[in-house]
Amino acid sequence: MFFKSQEGKSKILHLYNQKLKELSVNYSEKLLDTKFGKTNVIIVGDTNLPPLILIHGTGGCAPQILESFLNLSSKYCVFAVDVLAQPNKSAENRLDMKSLDYGKWLIEIIIKLRLKEVTLVGFSFGGFISLKALEFNETPIRQAFLIAPVYIVNGNPLVGLFKMFLPLKKFIKTNNQKYIKKVMGSLFSDYDDFALNFMSTTFQYCNMDFSPLPVITKDSAKNIKKPISIFAAEKDILFPGKKMMRRAKQLFPSLEKVILLEDSKHVPNVPDFKKIEEIILYKSE
Repeated sequence: MFFKSQEGKSKILHLYNQKLKELSVNYSEKLLDTKFGKTNVIIVGDTNLPPLILIHGTGGCAPQILESFLNLSSKYCVFAVDVLAQPNKSAENRLDMKSLDYGKWLIEIIIKLRLKEVTLVGFSFGGFISLKALEFNETPIRQAFLIAPVYIVNGNPLVGLFKMFLPLKKFIKTNNQKYIKKVMGSLFSDYDDFALNFMSTTFQYCNMDFSPLPVITKDSAKNIKKPISIFAAEKDILFPGKKMMRRAKQLFPSLEKVILLEDSKHVPNVPDFKKIEEIILYKSE
């Protein structure tokens, strides 16, 4: 199971609902039955506008990624998806990262929502899910924007070990805030009290997956024909920006642009998210 206890799940969902309320947006929620497990989707914006699916990263939830991209609903109908086996309202089923299952799951969501010409916006693990969907069946997808995505390159494992995984293990063992702050400082360009609280609660009460992250093969990447834009974070210890730019240019024939977010750690700050949002809005035309 993903949640270690019912108490932990209740705490996470309380924070989830708190963040959703703070956004002060008109939304509806849909719980979809998929063959991979029940999937919660938050819908914001006019349903007559072009569809955009927003996918958060590991240890995240739909309201958090919505907060980073609140203006997208001016030009798109935004569907923010709660990823399976993460601290949110979707099922606790963890899918096999080596297979196409995450892609099949996302395409099933698109079909169930009856969407066509979908714009995908995936951050971190959400970028991985977007690429898996493009690998599996890119027909209903119009374009994809990937922010510090998993699945293109991996960082130096020793740097990750000392800066992230060891402090994280110490935090899980001791619940001492200084360790989670070390982790946050390595991953976030900037973070607020809510992000700290949500991450602390997640790592305390959830069974997180620390298995090695796969990278896409050249053969799979060259079969993707839909336009891809990538935002690489220069100071990302997990997926280093310049290394990602180099490999992305070699991999994807359909790569439209790759932008380096200078000085950005894995999670961009508010001005960088705004810059990304403006580019996505510009491409809605």
